[in-house]
Amino acid sequence: MDAILNFLDFIIQTLLSLIVWVIVAYAILSWLISFEIINLRNRFVYRISRFLEAVANPLLRPFRRILPTMGGLDFSPIILFVVIGGAQRYLIPPLFAWLHSLVGAPAAV
Repeated sequence: MDAILNFLDFIIQTLLSLIVWVIVAYAILSWLISFEIINLRNRFVYRISRFLEAVANPLLRPFRRILPTMGGLDFSPIILFVVIGGAQRYLIPPLFAWLHSLVGAPAAV
C-alpha cells in the first residue's frame, strides 16, 4: 500500500508541475503573438495556441473573475502559481503523511 500512496503522490505532484509548465508556455506564446514575433496564420502555431488556451483558460478563469485587470496585465497566472506552489508544499505532503499513517506504513519523505 505504501508504494501505491507514493505513486499517487508522484502523479499528483507531476500533474501540478505540468500545469505550471502549460501556463508558462501559454503566457510566453501569448506574448510572442501580441508582439507579432509569431502569428496565428501558421497552422502549427495556431494549433498549439488553441491547445494551450483550452487547457489554461479553465484554470485561470476563476482567478480572472476575482482579480481586476490592471492596465491590460493579467496577474491570474501568478496567483495560480502561488496556489499550486502552496498546495505542493503545504497541503499534499501532510495529506499523504496522514494517509500513510492510516495504512500503518511509515511516511516517505
